[in-house]
Amino acid sequence: MPELAPGPAAALEAFLQHLALERGRSEHTVRAYRGDLVSLLEGLEELEGLDLAWLRRWLAAGHEAGLGRSTLARRAAAARSFTAWAHRSGRMPTDPGVRLASPRARRSLPVVPTAEETSAALEAAGHGAAEEHPIALRDLLVLELLYATGIRVAELCGLDLDDVDPSRRALRVVGKGNRERTVVYGLPASDALRRWLAVGRPALARSGSPPALLLGARGGRLDPRVARRVVHEALTAVPGAPDVGPHGLRHAAATHMLERGADLRYVQELLGHAKLATTQLYTQVTVERLKVVHEQAHPRA
Repeated sequence: MPELAPGPAAALEAFLQHLALERGRSEHTVRAYRGDLVSLLEGLEELEGLDLAWLRRWLAAGHEAGLGRSTLARRAAAARSFTAWAHRSGRMPTDPGVRLASPRARRSLPVVPTAEETSAALEAAGHGAAEEHPIALRDLLVLELLYATGIRVAELCGLDLDDVDPSRRALRVVGKGNRERTVVYGLPASDALRRWLAVGRPALARSGSPPALLLGARGGRLDPRVARRVVHEALTAVPGAPDVGPHGLRHAAATHMLERGADLRYVQELLGHAKLATTQLYTQVTVERLKVVHEQAHPRA
């Protein structure tokens, strides 16, 4: 990573601390901000030199390097957050970011497995867990909970034992911005949870294991990368299913519920979206599927 001049480097570290400690941003988010802002501040001797012209040249260089619209939009948003904070904290006399325009990111429709493909993946995982092997029981629970609740993989791996209420079939989830919500799950996930707690988790737990719901093979908290691999392997084993990760199951949960008449506000609450507009993207997926069915089945399509 490039070495920054002392002034900009100190400002960047203070801003990243502000994101983590005061705004409760996740480690992943802070890391993404660091990458974008190191690129922005590289070659800048003093923070006062960060003016509108510098910001525009930086975005233009990214465009010439072939960065996509969504990446440029994310970079511009990171720059605006940084300059606004620097101005508020007295590190910059003005905020040049308020005048920075950026390309609006195109919101592409998520690729999701069908309900039948998802069920096939879950059933195969269930057969694999029939012999009560601890890892197979854990992997089944990973798939069942991700699909049943629509939670993010980081939220899943962050669950502790006391976040689970089996009697109500509910989880307490801490999402983005440390916002807490309750999600519920159905009977298949409940059965997978019962088997994991009775057989799987005790077999993997060690004396120094954390109170995590899901454990890795060595007894530590389950790594999100392992959970991603579990989902990829489960879905790629289903003929015709798209190769998606945990976020694909999140998309699938929302899409399949809306296809079956779920209220958009409920799906928003389930997914933990701060804005309804984010959840509305899934309604476009269901419309696209309706179009395909209509064209295939209607005599005057």
